[in-house]
Amino acid sequence: MHCDPRFARVREVFERHFAGGEELGAAFAVYQDGQLVVDLWDGVADRRTGRAWERDTPAFVYSCTKAVTAAALLRLVEQGLVDVGTPVAEVWPEFGAEGKAAVTVEHLLTHQAGLPVLEEEVPVEEFEDQPAIAARLARQRPLWEPGTAHGYHALTYGFLVGEVVRRLTGRTVGELVAAEIAGPLGLELWVGAPDDVIERTARLKAGERPRRAPGPAGRSGMEIVESAGGTTDRPAGRAADGAADGAADRAADRPQDLVAEIQRAALDPASLMNRALGNPAMHRLKGGANHPVILRAGWPAAGLVTTARGLAGFYRGLLAGDVLRPETLRDALRPRVNGPDKVLYLDTSFGLGFMLPSLTFMVPSKSAFGHSGMGGAIGLGDPERGLAIGYVMNKMADALTGNLRGIRLVQAVYDSL
Repeated sequence: MHCDPRFARVREVFERHFAGGEELGAAFAVYQDGQLVVDLWDGVADRRTGRAWERDTPAFVYSCTKAVTAAALLRLVEQGLVDVGTPVAEVWPEFGAEGKAAVTVEHLLTHQAGLPVLEEEVPVEEFEDQPAIAARLARQRPLWEPGTAHGYHALTYGFLVGEVVRRLTGRTVGELVAAEIAGPLGLELWVGAPDDVIERTARLKAGERPRRAPGPAGRSGMEIVESAGGTTDRPAGRAADGAADGAADRAADRPQDLVAEIQRAALDPASLMNRALGNPAMHRLKGGANHPVILRAGWPAAGLVTTARGLAGFYRGLLAGDVLRPETLRDALRPRVNGPDKVLYLDTSFGLGFMLPSLTFMVPSKSAFGHSGMGGAIGLGDPERGLAIGYVMNKMADALTGNLRGIRLVQAVYDSL
């Protein structure tokens, strides 16, 4: 393990999580100005066998995938193959059905397409057939007028963006990432893991059952609010510039209303929240996200397998101009949507595929961007401070949008500057 003395506080927090039993296995990596200053790992990768977490142990990181998928598509924009303002139907003609002719590529990247839910149940046999799943979405009518509102497309984001990539290049997102991003940069990062990587991937452990009304994926509505920094156990230390304070204050103005609203949605099988998170249903496979079918499938919204160093290295590459041109990244980080999310209810903020500071991406800097993953994984870049951060773990949090372990570690990085 390696930790620059300037970031000793980060190591202290990391070790405290293990000492307190909060972690099972985890890794945390930080680049500053292109240099690896933190590279920590510890614990158990598989509690059934006692296999130790090694330097090269990867983990499944759910929606951290979305930022990598966005970068893959934006590379095609740079190459002149498509524009973010292009109607999707120009690339994918079948998509224009049911009133979707005006839906643009930008709408897909910013969760504005009105397609957060797969209405037809996806059979297990299709889990690795992304074009077949995309065809189901092409037949659907939007749930709201595209471009008029945003709601987190938890799983459909990937099948939509992925099909655009496939129509343009004949390759999957995973193939494109391997050939043009992970391979050239030497990153331990796979959107769809090969068998040898699956064998050493950390096995996820579900969080403890919630004590309140159960919500999506076994989480409660209150826990979703708490995980986003809304009520209790806020991370120690002062945020660098209070990036999410405004969103947190808005939640604090009506905490009971917000909690009640989320809990109602969490208890309602027909809510957008539950429908967006529940199809394709990973739990239909033994072990859920631990199953080789899921690890191999490479869903472009939730299919990334990576080490902390690989995830941080992706953001290092973004900041260095090795993944996207600087002007492309600047435009991608321009806020497109901000405010109450029709699926998550909390405030969300997005550029082109990247999360920006909000209640669901609680980061200590207004210049930070990235994406979190269900259960707690975090990928983050900060161009103003030259930071690239990756956090992966296998003990899932009782939270949809993050966990306090990751938030504390990120805060410790900023406190060390």
